[in-house]
Amino acid sequence: MKHRILHLGYNMLELKLHDGPARQGKYQAMETPNILKIVQDSLVPDTPLPYDVPREMAEWSVKETLKSAENGDIDQMAVIHGAKYQDLRLECARELEDMGYRLFLVANPEELLRNPRDLLKIITSLRENMSPNSALYFSFTELNFVPLLVYLGVDLFGESAADFYAQTGVMTTPHNNYNLQQYPLYDMSPAELKKENREYLDFVLREVRANIQNGTLRNLVEERCCSSPETMSALRILDRDYGDFVDSYTPLY
Repeated sequence: MKHRILHLGYNMLELKLHDGPARQGKYQAMETPNILKIVQDSLVPDTPLPYDVPREMAEWSVKETLKSAENGDIDQMAVIHGAKYQDLRLECARELEDMGYRLFLVANPEELLRNPRDLLKIITSLRENMSPNSALYFSFTELNFVPLLVYLGVDLFGESAADFYAQTGVMTTPHNNYNLQQYPLYDMSPAELKKENREYLDFVLREVRANIQNGTLRNLVEERCCSSPETMSALRILDRDYGDFVDSYTPLY
């Protein structure tokens, strides 16, 4: 591995406040949780694979991703691979942290959202075992999932879902998605719809930050999780199987 100079503090998340497992802090000059705009050049080269693959392929993906990261720029965003295998995800994250990386994209976000058990198993494991100053980034998410993801310890979010839905004529709101051909709420061009969807994402994250500051994020999580079977299932599994994870961040009086 080539010699590295760690820019201490530059890419590290500065924690300020917890509300349960949720974290509010500062990443560079930006309050978190928040939107992070990235371009392809800001990602460390990786070896992506689909989510549901044999273990041998997932092991190969992790190995190749780590090999590329050895000569990468630790100020860039590294990718946590491992497909559906919790131990491989954790191995990948730990080795990337050992190299000095502190900003991490969680691979296969869409598939994780469709598999609540795997989502909880992987994200809680990462959050329990990684440095608290390491930031987790979800590039794609439904708006009603954002409060729960923050509650689990995700810090940063991309706009790709907002842009994707705009191209398909779908307005994303905190409670539901609306196909504007079926539900003609507004007459919008794709560009106007993209702007609207991005503003909704910004609103949801502002709402999340305000609830963290007031210690009421859990209330918001419960409200938003009622809006889809996937989010409701994830919250029920969290409460049933991950009480120790939640309790470890709950102050005793």
